[in-house]
Amino acid sequence: MPADLSAPAGGRRTPIVIRLLVLATCVVILNETIMINAIPRLMVDLHVTERTAQWVSTAFMLTMAAIIPVTGWFLQRVTTRRAYTIAMTVFLAGTALAAVSPSFPLLLAGRIVQAGGTAVMMPLLMTTLMTVVGEHDRGRVMGNVTLAISVAPAMGPVISGLVLQIASWRWLFALMLPIAGAVTIFGLRRLDNIDEPQDGDIDWASVVFAALGFGGLVYGLSRFGSGSVVEPVVIVVAGLLAITAFVLRQLYLQRHGTPLLDLRILLAGTYTKALVLMSVAFMAMLGSMILLPLYLQNLRLLSPLQTGLLVMPGGLAMGVLGPTIGRIYDRFGGRLLVIPGTIAITVALAGFTQITLHTPYWQLLALHILLSLALAAAFTPVFTLGLGALPSHLYSHGSSMLGTLQQVAAAFGTALVVTIMSARSTTLINHGTDPLTAHLDGMRLAFVVSAVLSVIVIVMAVLLPNRSTSPDESEVVATSADPVDAEPSVAALVAD
Repeated sequence: MPADLSAPAGGRRTPIVIRLLVLATCVVILNETIMINAIPRLMVDLHVTERTAQWVSTAFMLTMAAIIPVTGWFLQRVTTRRAYTIAMTVFLAGTALAAVSPSFPLLLAGRIVQAGGTAVMMPLLMTTLMTVVGEHDRGRVMGNVTLAISVAPAMGPVISGLVLQIASWRWLFALMLPIAGAVTIFGLRRLDNIDEPQDGDIDWASVVFAALGFGGLVYGLSRFGSGSVVEPVVIVVAGLLAITAFVLRQLYLQRHGTPLLDLRILLAGTYTKALVLMSVAFMAMLGSMILLPLYLQNLRLLSPLQTGLLVMPGGLAMGVLGPTIGRIYDRFGGRLLVIPGTIAITVALAGFTQITLHTPYWQLLALHILLSLALAAAFTPVFTLGLGALPSHLYSHGSSMLGTLQQVAAAFGTALVVTIMSARSTTLINHGTDPLTAHLDGMRLAFVVSAVLSVIVIVMAVLLPNRSTSPDESEVVATSADPVDAEPSVAALVAD
């Protein structure tokens, strides 16, 4: 039976179902970044090249991109407990397989299975949050969620660095198993269902198009900067063609069946603006997250553990500020946070364009903390505004679309900065510049591109309303006294 949602929606405490899902999401997100420092050890222990070893991260990302589009349909067809059980069981199976893998292919299989469970958890968390928490309290609860899911990836590289100092890479998975197992058991003892599942058959053609399209696009983008340009371009084009087929299939199913991913969410103006803002900001953020460690390790010769410790305060600051940002959003709306936050993103990225071989570490730390705080100020309200503009029956599809485009944006941002950096440094070296200076100049140019991209984020922030009103709560909200604070109703456009 569905849980009683009235108390959580009106209270000032985070509903227990959200706390349990946040705890589980923390575990799987921590696992996503914990392998960053293990690549050199894998190369030695499993006798593989660096390019092959990188697949433990690439395969994880590809699996996420292929599965997340399906989660919108999946979450509407199963109960909360069943979705949680499937996600965590799959994650545990992948973790166990990775921990005992005698060879790289089995380790890779374990990572792919892990990613299958991880892909379900974030959409499940966000969909549940939007369902059980009232609009007046979503900022505070989303801020608490930000606290949890920001600290986990920040701690991943540090934890892996510490473990690898004293133990094998297998312990990264062995230590995760009892933690994930305990979280799973605790969650199943306390977790309630929040909604009744709906009936509907899955369209397997859509599943194939989504997997080939989004997975192919992410893979093609990840291949840029690794050699030939022709191969990744061909893969990207093939991925885009499959995505086109996926979109056309969804438009057909919206009229004659059940779509895998309901594209009517894009008819909500606030959601679409939030989607663009989040995707571009994520692209700029991931680009900088790739460049900064490369700069610190390759040019400043810091160890992976030292690099992790230097960037950890930014992630912690982002998480700690989350609850405060949520309370400000609930009281004053989104524009007070999003516009200054997006401007600060551009300022921080512009600051990174001025790095040298002797830039003090405290300046790098300050810029990274500024970027992290700015992202926190933007992401929490934008996510809440975007999903809040949708009818409740489309929350799962909205969360799925956001998660999918985040994976694509991450791959595109990484490919963009790596390609720009490599092309610039290669050109300078061919003209006689010493390699160290050439690579530094390539990094600076890549930061310039990220800063320019972030200007789009500012434009989207200005266009967003201060608050979004769910079509479920009001059929006609365009008559609000303050037109800036209201989102025109899309209920008639996105109704079942």
